[in-house]
Amino acid sequence: MKVLHVFKTYFPDSFGGVEQVIYQIARGCDERDIETKVLALSDNPEPTEVEVYKHTVHRCKQNVNFASTGFSFDVFDKFKQLSKWADVIHYHYPWPLMDILHCISGVSKPSVVTYHSDIVRQKALLHLYKPLRNKFLGKVNKIVATSPNYLKTSQALQRYQDKVDVIPIGLDRLAYPKPKPETFEYWRERIGEKFFLFIGVLRYYKGLHILIEAANGTEYPIVIVGAGPVEAELKQQVHESGIENIHFVGPVSEIDKSALLELCFGVVFPSHLRSEAFGISLLEGAMYGKPMISSEIGTGTTYINIDQLTGLVVPPADANALRKAMGWLWAHPKEASQMGNRAAKRYQELFTADDMVKKYVTLYQEIINS
Repeated sequence: MKVLHVFKTYFPDSFGGVEQVIYQIARGCDERDIETKVLALSDNPEPTEVEVYKHTVHRCKQNVNFASTGFSFDVFDKFKQLSKWADVIHYHYPWPLMDILHCISGVSKPSVVTYHSDIVRQKALLHLYKPLRNKFLGKVNKIVATSPNYLKTSQALQRYQDKVDVIPIGLDRLAYPKPKPETFEYWRERIGEKFFLFIGVLRYYKGLHILIEAANGTEYPIVIVGAGPVEAELKQQVHESGIENIHFVGPVSEIDKSALLELCFGVVFPSHLRSEAFGISLLEGAMYGKPMISSEIGTGTTYINIDQLTGLVVPPADANALRKAMGWLWAHPKEASQMGNRAAKRYQELFTADDMVKKYVTLYQEIINS
């Protein structure tokens, strides 16, 4: 079987949550002798083909980016070429240019779209885009929601429920490197023995401004891993508030990330808008057996984190509730540890990469044979 994944960005140019999902699927498919190629855009696509863990990434020049949507002149011919090679085309939504590719190319290969997120921020443009979106979703053979929570709360998916399957995102624990003792010692000396951890791209919907407000007047260390568009204003907020227990450590290596996940006391994930459709780094916390704090936004975050079972769930954009949740876990380490153990068990039952890949392979076979 040959599978073509289509998304606006991918490794080695970008390292977001959707990219991680594609990577995990491609890695698992390789173990099942399924060949994978990925089509994505790049600002600097030289070379135009790169290898990422036994699969080929075909990169087209991004000519312009508008409203978080990359556009390319080269991608149309490349898509037609790769579609001829593929047995299945696997799209990753949202990327409006992808909708255009599918609808005007005349390609009739079996197709599935993983619906990662509603379009939340560009509300005015969404009204113009809806007819194209509906045509695209109507044409593909299958749609995959990443959690039952998201399927239930996404208005866009309601009209297609008869062809929507739910396949939760999964991670492979063995794909995460084991840090050496000196790496653990480095972070212990830099941060301390007990801290809360956030990992992610610093975007507007991550709710980090709420986390900073919640941290005001507290003493427990909070480590923020990542970089992104709102980084400067977040650091300015910390400076103006006089907060000394928040540590911005920037992007880190996979080994350092694994060390921080093993060392941290708990994972805090304050995303407050539906743009946060699942939460890969929240799932990483569960995989490492950590108690979690997240917000109830009607998405996959509260499919991963169950209130009072695997952690605490607070109202979105409520700094006071977030502060109380962190304080409660900090003051109750035994209960927090038990929540972390239950989080690890839930990960093993529902969120392994092997289980995710098995379900996708079954789906691929289903649409090929239909």
